[in-house]
Amino acid sequence: MEAWIVITIVAAFLQNLRSAAQKYLKRVMGTTGATFVRFGFGLPFAALYVLILHLAIGYPIPSPTPMFFLWVVIGGVSQIAATFLLVYLFSFRNFAVGTAYSRTEPIQAAIFGLILLHESAGVGPLFAIAISVVGVMLISVAHVEMSWRNLFASLVSRTALIGLASGTFFGVSAVTYRAASLSLGGPNFMMQAATTLLYTILLQTLLMLGWMLWRDRAELGKIGKAWKPSLFVGAVGATASFGWFMAMTLQQAAIVKALAQIEMLFTIASSVWFFRERINRTEIAGCLLITAGIIVLVLVN
Repeated sequence: MEAWIVITIVAAFLQNLRSAAQKYLKRVMGTTGATFVRFGFGLPFAALYVLILHLAIGYPIPSPTPMFFLWVVIGGVSQIAATFLLVYLFSFRNFAVGTAYSRTEPIQAAIFGLILLHESAGVGPLFAIAISVVGVMLISVAHVEMSWRNLFASLVSRTALIGLASGTFFGVSAVTYRAASLSLGGPNFMMQAATTLLYTILLQTLLMLGWMLWRDRAELGKIGKAWKPSLFVGAVGATASFGWFMAMTLQQAAIVKALAQIEMLFTIASSVWFFRERINRTEIAGCLLITAGIIVLVLVN
């Protein structure tokens, strides 16, 4: 099994843990604070990974180029915008439909990979991506009344457009992170990924910290009181991101993000085993499609 596959699966599992911890933090702080801890408390760990690779293993730290910084800025800002739009969806009653459309990220990543990096995913991977995306969308709308009328109406709804925009920004960030890491040219995929992660999280931390100092200083106090769970979110989140960046250095972003849909299976499993929630037929069908898409993806790569 190729390294990027193992790394992606581990990163997806860690991201599931991070998301669960962020949901807990939402009880004691606002959306801005819960989003910030992912970056602010992850920054020390991102720096630690670079130091370990440099001092303990001996890999040289690559010298960033102007193009590297351009890709990092585009990726970092796009990820913040995508996250904001995704969170904004929860203010709508029918947010599930919009969330489903945000899950078109792998398809959009394939499009932006072709436009920005001239990368073609191939027929096999694109077919696998399509299968997994349909599966995720089914799970996302599993508790919405399904009908042809509702389906076509949802295509032009406000939540659908916001969801598509979120998926677009996520797709852009994934492709530009890969471009940033590849632009370093070495010494290897681990140091390239760690360096890209460090600069990206530093940028995102400064942007969000500046925003809170300007518009939402009360959040800083709430973050300070919840520093222990915030530290867990930062550690797990930075480690997951390190995994994403390594995988996307080794493989096209669209293919990595397609395999990353396995996170939905982890989420469903957590709901059933830990929270004793029942899943319906639509969710089961979605899980089967995601699994089928992953199997196809692994077989054709």
